[in-house]
Amino acid sequence: MKGGNVLLSLVLGTAALAGCRQDMHDQPRYKPLAASRFFRDGRSARPLVEDTVARGHLDEDTEFYAGKTAAGNPLDVFPIAVTAERIQRGRQRYDIYCSPCHARTGSGRGIVVRRGFKQPPSLYIDRLRQAPVGYFFDVVTNGFGAMPDYRAQVDPADRWAIVAYIRALQRSQQATLADAPAEEAAKLKAGG
Repeated sequence: MKGGNVLLSLVLGTAALAGCRQDMHDQPRYKPLAASRFFRDGRSARPLVEDTVARGHLDEDTEFYAGKTAAGNPLDVFPIAVTAERIQRGRQRYDIYCSPCHARTGSGRGIVVRRGFKQPPSLYIDRLRQAPVGYFFDVVTNGFGAMPDYRAQVDPADRWAIVAYIRALQRSQQATLADAPAEEAAKLKAGG
């Protein structure tokens, strides 16, 4: 009997010690914005200090970050320099994020469309060829219709690069030999 009592005491003692877990699971905590008696104002969290901005989130340049003028209209001109490198970057980003729906050519017949997804308009229709660059930036940023927003996936500089590439695609469908640099036009005329 004495051995049974010792064994029973060990089992009960082990169970009691295992149940006394005092770590982060059992600490006092508040749900966000819950009431509290800890602070005099009854809040569980302190209010933000006036005029502070989280690091990396001060997006005051409305033209660059929203594609709009101070009056809220879409920009007609790019807020950044459009270079060959930027257009090439735009092509890379376009091929990754846009071509599944819009196709690499901008026709709107991308791979997901051919598999049943709703077809976006061609980038070459008059309405889109005449749309200001800020319109495209806004659509990439916030989405439109069936198109989701890409704000989280594509940073603003790359969104502008995509818009520059879209303009290059649109221009390519209306270009003439006179639009090519003289050196390139000579190569084209010579057949090479």
